[in-house]
Amino acid sequence: MAESAEVPDGGTPADHISGDAQFVVVANRLPVDKEILPDGTVHWKRSPGGLVTALEPILREKTGAWVGWSGIADSDDNPDDIPGIEIFAVPLSTREIAEYYEGFSNATLWPLYHDVIVKPEYHREWWNTYVEVNRRFAEKAAQAAAEGAVVWVQDYQLQLVPKMLRMLRPDLKIGFFLHIPFPPVELFMQMPWRTEIVEGLLGADLIGFHLPGGAQNFLFLARRLAGQATSKGTIGVRSRFGVVQVGFRTVRVGAFPISIDSGDLDTKSKSKEIRTRAAEIRAELGNPKTIMLGVDRLDYTKGIDVRLKALSELLAENRLEASETVMIQLATPSRERVDSYVRMRAGIEQLVGNINGSYGAVGHPVVEYLHRPIPRDELIAFFVAADVMLVTPLRDGMNLVAKEYVACRSDLGGALVLSEFTGAAAELRTAYQANPYDLEGVKDAIEVAVEQTPQEGRRRMRALRRQVLAHDVAKWAESFLGTLDSTTQTAPDANRGVHLVGRGESGQDT
Repeated sequence: MAESAEVPDGGTPADHISGDAQFVVVANRLPVDKEILPDGTVHWKRSPGGLVTALEPILREKTGAWVGWSGIADSDDNPDDIPGIEIFAVPLSTREIAEYYEGFSNATLWPLYHDVIVKPEYHREWWNTYVEVNRRFAEKAAQAAAEGAVVWVQDYQLQLVPKMLRMLRPDLKIGFFLHIPFPPVELFMQMPWRTEIVEGLLGADLIGFHLPGGAQNFLFLARRLAGQATSKGTIGVRSRFGVVQVGFRTVRVGAFPISIDSGDLDTKSKSKEIRTRAAEIRAELGNPKTIMLGVDRLDYTKGIDVRLKALSELLAENRLEASETVMIQLATPSRERVDSYVRMRAGIEQLVGNINGSYGAVGHPVVEYLHRPIPRDELIAFFVAADVMLVTPLRDGMNLVAKEYVACRSDLGGALVLSEFTGAAAELRTAYQANPYDLEGVKDAIEVAVEQTPQEGRRRMRALRRQVLAHDVAKWAESFLGTLDSTTQTAPDANRGVHLVGRGESGQDT
């Protein structure tokens, strides 16, 4: 694609070579959270996220920096550096949060990339703010990076950053990873600014997706847009399997399924404290025969209503016994100012009330519903206590909760009911998979999971754990960064979609 866009703020690349970080992560959020202590002093604590866990050792080893937003509107606070990691905060105003984050990122891109489950909204004001905020992230990354550094840009909120950063700093090696699905061409073509987004992504040297299907969707899209006239000129792109040629540059496109810190979860789940708490949870619920568990951010893509409707019908058909069954639904609050989320929450809470009103008893509801964040150790205890894990998204890039549940089941107990439309389904093949749009299929999967024999359960869980423990988040990061650093040619692989081959190695399976 054409690379004649102006350098942001009219600067020249040389003006921005000022940092000393050899490895820079650019993400919407910083790896630290603001905490106000009882005496009023401000403390920044490290976030517990998987991305931070995976990249922290690399950042420390390579003189690293992290560019992101603090999560607080109109904040001029300068967060503390993490030991060995320099923090570069990008401040956002209340208006920018409403238009860039809640607006374009989460009311335009999110529904579009999740198969238009909810209709995307297209507003020029949101787009303009998205462009401006992406520019500020790019400028901050240019300020942080040393000459020749590696910069890894994360996710859908920052899809314009790779090109903007390349215009500022052509000396950098730039990677981009999309943590959500990438839609089919027919859906993406709705986007009024489709060309600008594709151009933005093609500023990277390597673009990563969870699955080969997402990589192929992007390659088809680049080919579809090739040669189309725009108000800014003509896009100059040639694409082949796994590669897009952008002028004199070669952009590689690959699949890199993300994972979790499975070893750490495995260790924690075996601790006496967690095991004791898991037993307490069962006792608090009246020691039911079956505990089912759902753990989700409260989002319309997660299929929380699907599993509640399935449970209701299973109870109505006497395929599950209400007195022996408890479903725990943990729903973390999310985007509570967005209208579609407000309506969704009301609908889910009505379903919970209907089930408990019809099938519960005094002191023994069938569904225990918690709409609040759950501490990490408590969540691990819920995983250990649950007999059946329900993961039923209508669409999900990966879904790490499914992998977390598996990592916590060193006892080889439990069963996983998993939507076919999660990225995890490609790896977790011995889960009880179901089409979330087929309610009868979901009901059948739940019933079979509840009734599985201990022998069958151990066989399935052993296979699931073998996959999750062998492919952790550190290997995901190592695979992506190794490919970014060393690949020189590409070759098609009929089995895995995109196969990237590096110097001095027989092949890098992506």
